[in-house]
Amino acid sequence: MRARRILIVAALMATIAESDAQEKVVALKYGNMDSWVTRTIHESAIIGGNDKTLYEVGPSRHIDGNNVYTNLGNSPWGTSNVMAKVSGITKTNNTVYREKRGNGFCARLETHIERVKVLGLVNINVLAAGSLFLGDMTEPITSTKNGEKYQNWGVPFSTRPKALRFDYKFKASGEPNRIKLTGFGGSSEVKGKDNAIVIFLLQKRTEDAAGNITARRVGTMVVTYDKSTDGWHNAATYDILYGDIRKHPKYNAATMKLRSIDYARNSKGKNVLVKETGWAAPDETPTHMLLQFTSSHGGAYIGSPGNTLWIDNVKLVY
Repeated sequence: MRARRILIVAALMATIAESDAQEKVVALKYGNMDSWVTRTIHESAIIGGNDKTLYEVGPSRHIDGNNVYTNLGNSPWGTSNVMAKVSGITKTNNTVYREKRGNGFCARLETHIERVKVLGLVNINVLAAGSLFLGDMTEPITSTKNGEKYQNWGVPFSTRPKALRFDYKFKASGEPNRIKLTGFGGSSEVKGKDNAIVIFLLQKRTEDAAGNITARRVGTMVVTYDKSTDGWHNAATYDILYGDIRKHPKYNAATMKLRSIDYARNSKGKNVLVKETGWAAPDETPTHMLLQFTSSHGGAYIGSPGNTLWIDNVKLVY
């Protein structure tokens, strides 16, 4: 009997070892968050003329000057850090920061209120969440209206990973409700606690002759965080669900439903709305991967100042 138990245990260990050996982990480019571009932007004299630093995930490099930014070193990462030029005034917004972690760095994403006041010209208060995503931003931002249209969301991608893996920690603001602050006028209350959110989507996109982009959803993974963590959670791994997942136990209609709110750059160089028209077959091959880490979940201009999400070591698991 003892010999038989030993054989069973040995067989089980062999199966586990074989499973581990079959797992392939691929780090996203610059996904270890150890390499950053820093930008020094000179804000307009009428709002103080301060020099501000913006952080971008990419090759270690410093840029001085009010130049529009395009991703360097083939970095797939965009951020919510932007240079804006509204009514002739140059202003920055920085909500994603490089932060020391061990011998390297991580990304810190914060939700805060950005304020610009110039007597007789502008008086703008905007709630801005920290967002780190695959894609890029079109600078300069010229309006607080429909800010999503400046974002090119997603990168070309044609494989089928089984999971997303990353390190994270989270600090919640502690507020029971959120606020909406769009830039003009006062703030309004939005019911419900603010969460950090991670959205991973695989799409099969199609562009028509007019440049319109539609997509079918191939893969889905969405996770939210509403409670502060006690330090880092390392190698957190979340399965990607394929095909029509509306009957899956993990499906959450509020966060996983088909989307028509995201913009992408078409073949004509114009940012257009991407309309998801349906669910792809479970074995479909994607054309694009979308990944976004955000310190607030309610959409543009909605959140709770103080929400903070830290991200590091982003990988795909096959």
